[in-house]
Amino acid sequence: MAFTQPPLPFDSKALEPYGMKAETFEYHYGKHHAAYVNNLNKLTEGTELADKTLEEVITTAYSDPSKAGIFNNAAQVWNHTFFWNSLKPAGGGAPTGDLAARIDKDFGSFDKFKEEFSAAAATQFGSGWAWLVDDAGTLKVMKTPNAENPLVHGKKPLLTLDVWEHAYYIDYRNARPAFIKNFLEQLVNWDFVAANLAA
Repeated sequence: MAFTQPPLPFDSKALEPYGMKAETFEYHYGKHHAAYVNNLNKLTEGTELADKTLEEVITTAYSDPSKAGIFNNAAQVWNHTFFWNSLKPAGGGAPTGDLAARIDKDFGSFDKFKEEFSAAAATQFGSGWAWLVDDAGTLKVMKTPNAENPLVHGKKPLLTLDVWEHAYYIDYRNARPAFIKNFLEQLVNWDFVAANLAA
C-alpha cells in the first residue's frame, strides 16, 4: 500500500492575509512535501515497511542506521502533515480551556511559553523543527534537527513549527524570527493542539 500525501486542510491561498503566500504552498507542499512522499514510496516498495503505518516506519527506521534515508523521508512526510494542521487562517493568539490551564501550569504563563517556543525555533541551528510536546503528562518545548521528531523520543507532539529555510524564505527571506512571530500571532491552530492534548 503506497503512502499518500494528505490534502492541505485549507486552500493554498487561505493564509495569504496572515503572512503565508500561496506560492509558499506551491513549493513547500507541492514540491518539498510531495517529493518526500514519492521518495518514501520508492524506498519502501517491496519491503516489509511498505505495509506499515507511517508512525511504525518512523520508529522502526530511526533505530536502524541502514534505513536513514527511509527515516528521513517518512519523518518529513509525517512532520509536514502535522505542520499543515498546526496552521489555520486567523489563528494565533492565546489558547483557551484545559490547554491554556496546562500551559500556565507547566510554563508559568502563556508569555513564558511563547518565549521558550520562539527561542527554540530561532536557535535550532540549520534545518529542523520546534515542538510543543506532552512529555509523560508535562508540557514542554523541544527542538529537533533535520527530520527528527518527538515520536522517536517517546513524547507526544502537540504543535510544530517548520524552521527549514524553505518554510519561510518566500515570505520572509532570511528573517526567521519574523516568521516565528507571525506564526504565533496569526497562524497557530490552537483547536488542533487542544485536540492532540485531549487524545
